Amino acid sequence: DLYNILKLRPNPYMTSTVFWSTVEMNRNHYGNAYVWCRFQGPQLKDLWIMPSQDVTVIVDDQGVLGTKDKIWYRYNDRHTGKIYTFASDEVMHFKTSSTFDGLIGMPVRDILKTTVDGALESQKFMNNLYKTGLTGKAVLEYTGDLNQEARDRLVNGFEQFASGSKNAGKIIPVPLGMKLVPLNIKLTDSQFFELKKYTALQIAAAFGIKPNQINDYEKSSYASAEAQNLAFYVDTLLYILKQYEEEITYKILSSQLINQGYFFKFNVNVILRADIKTQMDSLSTAVQNGIMKPNEARDYLDMPADDYGDVVM
Repeated sequence: DLYNILKLRPNPYMTSTVFWSTVEMNRNHYGNAYVWCRFQGPQLKDLWIMPSQDVTVIVDDQGVLGTKDKIWYRYNDRHTGKIYTFASDEVMHFKTSSTFDGLIGMPVRDILKTTVDGALESQKFMNNLYKTGLTGKAVLEYTGDLNQEARDRLVNGFEQFASGSKNAGKIIPVPLGMKLVPLNIKLTDSQFFELKKYTALQIAAAFGIKPNQINDYEKSSYASAEAQNLAFYVDTLLYILKQYEEEITYKILSSQLINQGYFFKFNVNVILRADIKTQMDSLSTAVQNGIMKPNEARDYLDMPADDYGDVVM
């Protein structure tokens, strides 16, 4: 029953894929993801995602709600205005690896605040360059002195003539004794592309993702797609999945089942799966040397079990 809830349908409205990707989205964006486990007696009925921005973690340091220093989760339903309080063993709490107290995770966007702010400013700079034809304003050189009113009138006249598509490509008349010198600002001069690339790498690094995962193959040194996927699993997914497995096992399984050795584990064979020839050679070796049963090898390939396949050879 637990397998069907976790693998197929955590609740009536979400498939397993949508459910866990939503949990991961909340975990990264808000730093914390909260899942309410609805039990009916000892039996788990379904799982529900609580919006992270509506949940507050409370440490009962005075023992007001019972046991002193116990952790509670308060959920404020924005649609009905009701407030619900859940015990820690009713809520699965997934957090980012950046945390200072072990209770609340830090959002990746907070870690990257300076970088993201800089990226937004550089994008504004880029947009302004496009609006002005990828160039800055010109310098008007003249000999003599003009009062403020005359100077403003002269500048406004040049700006009106130089702006707008109807005057594009036309000759700008310059009064005698004056010289109009354009300030050419190129994208290469402002190092815009270098900044964009550096920002992308910083954001990817904050999520633990290698450059090749965002299609940056400039310094890729992997021998094969299999080696690339293995690096992605070890360097990025391993910590995340380990945290999920530990929290799900502790919150959903009873202490008796845990003591008997039961646990939950994600199947990562999908990203580590090799080409068909390597798979067959590895499985054949495992079966022939008594490491795997034939049915276990068939199960790895998503094939049905055989009546005689549960024998170690």
